[in-house]
Amino acid sequence: MIRKFLTLIFSAFLFLFISSAASAQMQFTVSSNVIYNVQDSGVTSVVNQITLQNNLSEFYATTYTVSLQNIDAENIRAQSDSGTTLPTDIQKDGDTTNVKITFPDAVVGKGATRHFTITYDNTGFAVRTGEVWEVTIPRLSDAGNFQDYNVTLNIPPIFGLEAYISPQPATSQSADSGRTYTFTKSEVTQSEITAGFGQFQVFSFNLTYHLENTSQIASESQIALPPDTAYQRVYIQRLTPQPENVTIDKDGNWIATYRLSARQRVDINAIGAVQIFASYRSFPKPNNEILNDDLKPTEYWQVNDPQIQALAQKLKTPRAIYDYVSTTLKYDFSRVQPNVQRMGAVAALENPTQAICMEFTDLFIAIARAAGIPAREINGYAYTENPSLEPLSLVNDVLHAWPEYYDAQKGAWIPIDPTWASTSGGVDYFNKLDLRHFTFVIHGESSTEPYPPGSYKLGTNPQKDVFVSFGKLPENRFSIPQISIIPTRTLPFLSSIYTARIYNPGPSALYSIFPTTYFDSTERSRDFIQILPPYSNYEWPVTVPFSLLGKNTPNVIKVSIEGVSAETSTNKNQVVVNSLIVVLIFLLIIMLAVLILLKKITFAPLFVKITSVFRKKPINNDGTNQIPPENSSGPQTLS
Repeated sequence: MIRKFLTLIFSAFLFLFISSAASAQMQFTVSSNVIYNVQDSGVTSVVNQITLQNNLSEFYATTYTVSLQNIDAENIRAQSDSGTTLPTDIQKDGDTTNVKITFPDAVVGKGATRHFTITYDNTGFAVRTGEVWEVTIPRLSDAGNFQDYNVTLNIPPIFGLEAYISPQPATSQSADSGRTYTFTKSEVTQSEITAGFGQFQVFSFNLTYHLENTSQIASESQIALPPDTAYQRVYIQRLTPQPENVTIDKDGNWIATYRLSARQRVDINAIGAVQIFASYRSFPKPNNEILNDDLKPTEYWQVNDPQIQALAQKLKTPRAIYDYVSTTLKYDFSRVQPNVQRMGAVAALENPTQAICMEFTDLFIAIARAAGIPAREINGYAYTENPSLEPLSLVNDVLHAWPEYYDAQKGAWIPIDPTWASTSGGVDYFNKLDLRHFTFVIHGESSTEPYPPGSYKLGTNPQKDVFVSFGKLPENRFSIPQISIIPTRTLPFLSSIYTARIYNPGPSALYSIFPTTYFDSTERSRDFIQILPPYSNYEWPVTVPFSLLGKNTPNVIKVSIEGVSAETSTNKNQVVVNSLIVVLIFLLIIMLAVLILLKKITFAPLFVKITSVFRKKPINNDGTNQIPPENSSGPQTLS
């Protein structure tokens, strides 16, 4: 029997095998198990175990070619199943590396199989960004070339805990040697494998705000500082100048208030770091009033529009809405520019090919709210290597927008990114967001305010005000509250009023604190502060009642919180002296009254004497006293 042979040529983005002749796919069945062994250094050793099976008796393979596109492969080698090294011919053509393997023997016969491996090393599959190891394995582009295709990903323990992984693996196991994930052909066909390892990511930030009071009188102005959320914790290491106070609005934004004099202009600089967590942490939950506000229509979230209502009734769940938005809208890179006109949800539906992140976000929020799901917008910074987006974020402070929806079961706002789901070709940004999204402001009650950093500009040629980069956690991360007790009213014989004040000097917010007021060693009252942001203060009055002889007056007022305390003297001795004076005066009055009642003291002679004095001094018409002549024989009054 005369046997024919075929040279098989397979090319791929990673291992996408395509026959050089259409008939080759029919003559052979290909199966592959690809193992990615990621080392502590981040170098990945790739082992591709390939099986070729003859479908016909008259055909067999003599060579096999693999094309690695956009992959920097090192130490490429091939072996038979017996461990024999197979001859390879490696040719590079631009970004493509062609590896031709020659088989020295013939494997013939229908159903006969050949097993061999191709191995190489790569430094680009696992990259450390900040505090996180990120792993990216390209997807299988043409599943039709394979009967079976499986991927195994081995991650060393030094990489830390899994932060996110997409798509969800078929199996996942942990051992002392690390974590092992397996994926089947159906899972790696849809999208690339993306995973992150590490408990958190850290970004450093340097933000500048420009304020100006154009009026002739002093006024207050406000800026929005990056706030804490369930997924991030902010450390403000320096804020100059410092604000009058920092408060929290209904959406959780940190609003810093500054008082500007007439015609004053001020540049405010905030320097710090943010810790982005892989999973939501314990965080104060919104009340029903806030959640109801996050269901209402706004200018850009047209909840009551018939199209939006129809989609809400059809889609119903956050996942379904996310899938619809990410697949319906198409990203228009030409619109990514400063001061671009915002469309809103309805206009996004009417112009689905002209969307940018604002439209993806607005459409999700409008449909979600119409479906009774509280949703809101986040404006912030998102790290990306996309060359179409990166220059603007680096030069013109063009920020990113993404939505959050409220998960009542988890009791947390869950961030998602339908924009990146669309631009990445289907990477899952719903089940777990990556560690690259840094919240600047939250828009819930309003779809436009507060304004994020980068928006507070003055002049016709504004400079760049937002700088964000990978960083490390600051050494000083814990705030120590400062306590003061100031007398407000200390009048004699009245209750005294003091003002207790707690100030957070930064760098981080204080949570669930219970400032306790003591009179001497006895607890008088206890307050509760849910959140105290950096550079904010909390005040409350302390009333010390006036008591006779200081019976109920403490010597010391003390305020304590988390091991920090402050105290002040009430000047109780003066209270006692004042009380004694009051008692003495009261006793004298009583004694005098008793003597009068006993007629031991009478005022009649005194009254008569006073009357006689006035009678002896008659008054002239001009107001002067009349002095009678020395030998006057006028009438005399005898006493």
